Order: sequence, then structure tokens, then C-alpha cells
Amino acid sequence: MVSGIPRTYRYAAALVGALLVLPACSEDSGPTPEAKTESAGSAGTAGTATPSAPTVIVPGAPGEAAKTVGPDEPEVEVEDPWNHADVAFLQMMIPHHAQALAMSELASTRAADPRVRRLADRIHAAQRPEILAMAAWLEEHDIEVPRAAEDPSAYDHGQHGHNEMQGMLSPEQMAALERASGPRFDRLFLQGMIGHHEGAIAMSEDVARDGAHVRVTEIASDVIVTQQDEIDVMRRMLGG
Repeated sequence: MVSGIPRTYRYAAALVGALLVLPACSEDSGPTPEAKTESAGSAGTAGTATPSAPTVIVPGAPGEAAKTVGPDEPEVEVEDPWNHADVAFLQMMIPHHAQALAMSELASTRAADPRVRRLADRIHAAQRPEILAMAAWLEEHDIEVPRAAEDPSAYDHGQHGHNEMQGMLSPEQMAALERASGPRFDRLFLQGMIGHHEGAIAMSEDVARDGAHVRVTEIASDVIVTQQDEIDVMRRMLGG
């Protein structure tokens, strides 16, 4: 107790005094909400430019410049050009790859050289996903996809005056490969697959020159790089 006033009462009196002072301080400490709003609006008009709406850059087709589209302009449809060369390549390459898979599967039980079996596994692993990608492109564009039971020659566009299917083994060559085993199988497999790969590379070069679709060209480029490397490996194996 100080000067006769209990400490508890002194705390209460101080708190009441502070609360009585706060309204006055609040009224005099700054502008009203309306004034703040007006001030902010005038400051924004005078000192800061209103942000402009974003624009969108739309890439053009191969060989064409990109286009800039503003927020009020209609959307520009991006072209996805393709032509007969793209379709012919995919429709011929699917059965072409399918024959390579059949040849590779024979190697698992007929090859004598483990290097031939490893190469066959590598070919199978590379070409099966490519078949799926090519079939997906054709389906996406509502174009017929070759089926396993169909005659591959039915999709040979060379019969209609366009680029032809190249490198396919004849039925007689496939029958000879199926009958062979051991070192004879290895030799026939390597010789047949080299010619098969060379045909695929020639077809890929055709569509790289004549095609229009970017994705098809990418598939063709992968075929050229992968299969040329495998040709080099098979030639070394035959030479050894």
C-alpha cells in the first residue's frame, strides 16, 4: 500500500485512464478511412501506371514466325500439319518393326552366340515402344492402324506411286530363319537384320525429306540413329 491506496486499485485506475485516452488518440492520429481511400486512389493514379493485361506468344508452324495474341483477341489455333508421307511411313513401319520383333524372339531359343541374344533383346526393347507410339499417332488422327494378322504388303505405299516399304524379309527368308539354329541362325539373323535395318533407315530418310509432322520426323530420327548403331555392331560381329 502506497499513500493509503491498495496496489490493486492503482492498477485498475491506470487501466481505466488508458482506455479513456485511447479514443482521443485514435481520432487525432491519422486520416479517416475515407481519406485513406481517396489518398490511395490519387496516389495510384498519379504515381503508378495501371498494369497492362498479359499477352500470349503462340509458336508458329515450322518455318513460320510466332504470333502475339492480346487478351481481347480470339485464340489462334496452332496448326498441326501432316501429309501422306507421314501416314505412309507409320503404316509401313509398324509391320516392318513387327517383323523385327518376330526375328528377335527367335533368337532367344535358336542363337548360339550370347551377343546375338543380347542384341536381339536390345532390338525388341527399342522397337516395341516405337510400334505403340506410331499406332497412337495414327489412332489420334483417325487413320487405320495395321494389324498383326494383316499382310504387310497391304500397307506398302510403293504400290500407289509413293515411297515403298524397304528391307522386309521374304516369307522364304523368314522360314529359313525359323528352321535354323546355332551358328547358322546367328549368321542368317545378322545378315537379315542388317538388310532390315538398312530398309528402315531408307524409309526414315524418305519421311524426313517429304514428311510434315514434327513428331513423325522425331520418330524417324530415332530410327536412323538407333538402327545405324546396331548395324555397325552386327557388321563387327559378322566380321569376327
